[in-house]
Amino acid sequence: MAPMSEEDIEWFKSTFHPIPKPEIPDDCVEYALYHLPSDPAPAAVDTVAETRARLVEVQRTAAELSKQLLKDYIWQRDGFHLEISKEDGTTALRGRTNYGDSIEDEWVVVYMLRELSLKHKDIWVRVVDSDGQFLLVEAAGALPEWLEPDVADNRVWINQGQLVIIKPAKEKKGKVTEKLSLAESRKVITEEPGRLMRSTMIQEEAFYRLRNYPQQINENLHSALVTLPRKVAFLLHQKPGYISAAVEAFYLRDPIALRPLRSKGPDALLFKPEDFVTVSVRFTRVGYAQLKSQDFPAPKAWLDQLPAKEQEKEHDRAEIGMKLSCGFEMLLTDPQSQDKPIVREIKLLLEDVDSGDERLPSDSEISTWDKKEDDEKWLDISFEDLDAELKGRGKSTADKDKAAGDFGDSNAQENLQRIVARFEEFLNDNSAGFEGADFIDDYGSDSDVSDDDDDAVSSDGEDKEASFDEEEFSRMMKEMMGMPSGAPTMPGLKPPKKPSAPRGKVEDLGSESEDDTEQIKQLSREMEAELRGTGVLDLNRKGKEPVGKKAVSKGEEKTAEKSTDETDVNAEDEDIDINLAKNLLESLQGQAGAAGPAGNMLSMMNLPIPKDDRPR
Repeated sequence: MAPMSEEDIEWFKSTFHPIPKPEIPDDCVEYALYHLPSDPAPAAVDTVAETRARLVEVQRTAAELSKQLLKDYIWQRDGFHLEISKEDGTTALRGRTNYGDSIEDEWVVVYMLRELSLKHKDIWVRVVDSDGQFLLVEAAGALPEWLEPDVADNRVWINQGQLVIIKPAKEKKGKVTEKLSLAESRKVITEEPGRLMRSTMIQEEAFYRLRNYPQQINENLHSALVTLPRKVAFLLHQKPGYISAAVEAFYLRDPIALRPLRSKGPDALLFKPEDFVTVSVRFTRVGYAQLKSQDFPAPKAWLDQLPAKEQEKEHDRAEIGMKLSCGFEMLLTDPQSQDKPIVREIKLLLEDVDSGDERLPSDSEISTWDKKEDDEKWLDISFEDLDAELKGRGKSTADKDKAAGDFGDSNAQENLQRIVARFEEFLNDNSAGFEGADFIDDYGSDSDVSDDDDDAVSSDGEDKEASFDEEEFSRMMKEMMGMPSGAPTMPGLKPPKKPSAPRGKVEDLGSESEDDTEQIKQLSREMEAELRGTGVLDLNRKGKEPVGKKAVSKGEEKTAEKSTDETDVNAEDEDIDINLAKNLLESLQGQAGAAGPAGNMLSMMNLPIPKDDRPR
């Protein structure tokens, strides 16, 4: 076979497109650590072996830090971990953590990465999530104009505990289009240190959430006394991290996961509602809020096991234990969870208990366990407290005695004051328009806005986008009231004299305000008369026709006198009311305590959700 010519090779290169790297999933943070020494290694040194040895040392330091700072920490989903891998010829430490709904887990990862960069000066760290360079999002108010999202990739690094940004090759005003690949950015770090920007202001904004670390790590957790079966207490004592998977199984339950709880009797359950003990359980704050906030009707097997609601403390502890036990039950029986490593671990432990290799803890052993119980005030946020914090009111003596982590604590106050300060900066910014931040064109300036915007205004001064079509409005109103769209104008309603006043001409509105008010009043009277004819506005109607009476057809026209007679309301209305209530209750039952359309509608109307007290 003849060798390929240079033209053929160039053609082949032009047709070859590498497979794009998959995007980072939602609720995930991805990080990589590179060994980039500032001094070039001697020619006799094996750089690959040296890099690997340094990365193994960093990996060992990460394990020590995790043992020191995260010994009792509970992750919402995945933990912090680093593995040595080789990609595109480059050896690095890489990891990915799925933090779920717990944003604090993401910042724990950032804190660990920053600490590692402080302990190893020649380690450079990249960290991104599904939003991209989220550290720049935190510092958006302090970034230079040229640093926009489309050119920010591979420019943001953490080194020696500092945030480092790679500047463009040439300083110029306006928009920067230069993009950097990972290889180019690593080359800049080692060969062009002059392009590395370290800004104290940007760094303080980017790492603002880490200001109270490592003390805040323990504040991300919540301990509570819970009454639950002894077998569940055994599992949580063996490994407290199991609780996150159980809470997530409960929180994300579906009808298939609920089926074992509804169909099985007490004896068929893995965690039978018996042999209860009260122990201190450690949750993530997000997980505890998810467990406590949901209205979950007790399964049939648990109905007689919960204390009376009059015993508030005992009932709350038992209810949390019931939800947690149901979470473990759904986790171990759901077909979609059988391949999870944590499910296999729990099943092995339960097999050891059943075989006698492991025994459940006795009451005397449980009495030696920690009985820690944290305050739950952080769950309660009232409008008055929020308003007081936003206005910067001083705390009273009672407020100063609040427990750490409460809504009125220093962290919450600092965050709220920071938000208010940013808002005040925006209000005091003369360059911002009254409708918000102005859009900036491709050249980074809004001074060259085209004057052709006046074309959107018609010759008579009317704004085309804001113009109002009275005929279309009248047609829509008639259709909404059940009248034919082609019917003549309702009697007594005056036709419009001219189009509505254009936006910006306030002086023209005064002459028509009285006519417009009269037209609105007349339209309201006509709508009320039409609706009263259907019986919708009559909330106290008593006379219902028997079911056998013939219903009035939708197209049949009724006079005003007949429409106001309550006896003309047909039995179909009664059926509609009954069907509406029946469907609403069935929808609430199908929600099983979770969020749904029926519950949302009742909440918007400030109506309490009825309890399902039917026997099961």
